[in-house]
Amino acid sequence: MLNRRQFIGTMGATALGLGLVGCGGSGSADSGSGTTDGSDGAKKKVAIFLDGPINDGGWGASCYKAMTDAADALGWDTAYSESVATADWATTMENYIDQGYDLIFAPGNQYTDAVKQVAKDYPDAHFCILNDTVKDTNIESLMPNTQQIGLLAGALAGILSKTNNIGFIGGVELDTTKDKLENYTKAAQKINPAIQVASAYAGSFSDAGKGKEIANSMVTTNDVDVMFGDASIVDTGAREALSAYSDRYDIGQPADLGSADDKLIANSVVTDNMTMLKESMQDVESGNFGDKVIYGDLSNGGVSTGTFSSIVTDDQQKQYLEYVEQIKAGTFL
Repeated sequence: MLNRRQFIGTMGATALGLGLVGCGGSGSADSGSGTTDGSDGAKKKVAIFLDGPINDGGWGASCYKAMTDAADALGWDTAYSESVATADWATTMENYIDQGYDLIFAPGNQYTDAVKQVAKDYPDAHFCILNDTVKDTNIESLMPNTQQIGLLAGALAGILSKTNNIGFIGGVELDTTKDKLENYTKAAQKINPAIQVASAYAGSFSDAGKGKEIANSMVTTNDVDVMFGDASIVDTGAREALSAYSDRYDIGQPADLGSADDKLIANSVVTDNMTMLKESMQDVESGNFGDKVIYGDLSNGGVSTGTFSSIVTDDQQKQYLEYVEQIKAGTFL
C-alpha cells in the first residue's frame, strides 16, 4: 500500500514516461486490451480509487473488476488507488486528472462530496459515481435499484431462516444502505411474519474484524442464521465468523460470490456495474458525457440473482424464483 507521498511520486514517474503498466499496489495501472481510441491513436484511460483494498472479496473487488472488464471491452487503459484515506480522496482524483485520465470512477456515494468538489475545480474532467443520482455537466451516476436488491436478499433470507432471526450489517448509514435494509426487512417479513431482523452499522467499509465481531454477536445473542451485508470488507469478516457455526448462511453482494458447492453463501444479489460503467465510458468517447443517471434493475440486467448453493433446496429455489419475478414486475409487496 502506498501512502500519499509515495502515490504522488509514482504518478510523477508516469509523467516522466516510466509508466505503471502491470504494476501492483495503490496507484498502479493495468494495460487495457483492444484497439486504440481516437484519431491521434491515444488510448482512453479510466481510474478508480477506493477507501479499502481492491481484493476485499466483495464490493471493492467487484467494482474494480467492473472497471477492468469495461475497459477491456472498449480498449481503455486502467489504474487504481486502494486504501485511500478520506483526506486524500480529492488529491488522488486531481493527480489522475493531471496525468490525463479521461474518467474518474468513484465506486460509492460516500465519495460524492469529494467528487463534486473536484468536479467544480476541473470542469473539463469526467467523473462517474456509483450508487448515487448526482448529475452535472461533468458528472454521471450509476444507480442500481437498491429497493430490488433489498427485496431479493430479504425474500431469500425469509425462505431460508429456521430460527426466524436474520441479520444485516451496513458499513455506514448511507441512504442506499438504509433503503436496502428497509426492503430486506419488508421482504423477509412478508415471507415469514415471525422474522426478526437484527441490524448494525460497522462505521467502516474496511474493518473485517468489526464485521466478525458483529456477526458473532448476532449469532450468539439473537440466534441469527441468515446474514446479508452492505459493507464491503466488513462483510468478509462477517462471513468468516459465520463459517465457524453450523447452519448459518450468508447472502452475497454485489458479485456472484458463491457456487453450487458453497456451504456458506446461499446465493448472491448481483449488480452489473460493468454494463452501466461501460455506458458512461462510451459517453466520454462520443462527447456526450454528463447530466445523466444510468439505472440498473431486474428489467435490464443491472440487478440479478447469482448461483444457488445446494444449501437451497429445489423447492426453495422454485419458490424464490417466483418471488424474483414478482419483484421484477413490481407486484411482490
